[in-house]
Amino acid sequence: MPQEVLKPGEYRVSDLSSRRETAFDLQPDADMRAAIARQLDLPGVKKLRFTGEISPSGARGWTLTAKLGATVVQPCVVTLDPVTTRIDEPVERRYVPEEYFDDVEAGAEMEMPEDTSTEPLGAIISAYDAMVESLLLALPLYPRSENAELGEAVFAEDGVAPLKDEDTKPFAGLAALRDQFDEKS
Repeated sequence: MPQEVLKPGEYRVSDLSSRRETAFDLQPDADMRAAIARQLDLPGVKKLRFTGEISPSGARGWTLTAKLGATVVQPCVVTLDPVTTRIDEPVERRYVPEEYFDDVEAGAEMEMPEDTSTEPLGAIISAYDAMVESLLLALPLYPRSENAELGEAVFAEDGVAPLKDEDTKPFAGLAALRDQFDEKS
């Protein structure tokens, strides 16, 4: 049976050295960055580099440690103008055999583990997948351009005094009472 052809950044576990680290340096070209941008629903990924190593860990586990560097373009949450963000993140993933994970019954209640960097070990460790996942997790949730201002929205029915943001503040009512008291004095 022929072996599966690996994509860039994928490593067959059986081919990794159990005595030393395996270094990698992923620098996707413009076409690959455009494909990643489409996958992550981003206007653009200008730069992307993922460098690190895969090293043996324990009897049958592996650890991927890397540095993610990227420059991405996202839409501003207020104006939809493009916002460019620089990301520099350390990344660590631990791969352990599946038998180390507790079997959970379907529909059973379970707690989320605090360590989310541990993954089940398969036949292939993909530094490429770790790069894309780490990029997605590092993206700002609410990117805003420098010129974005929310302003103030005022809504009211005809003939009714509009309620403004400053009127909804917790001490706005006390300030109004103070002002009334000062007028009477």
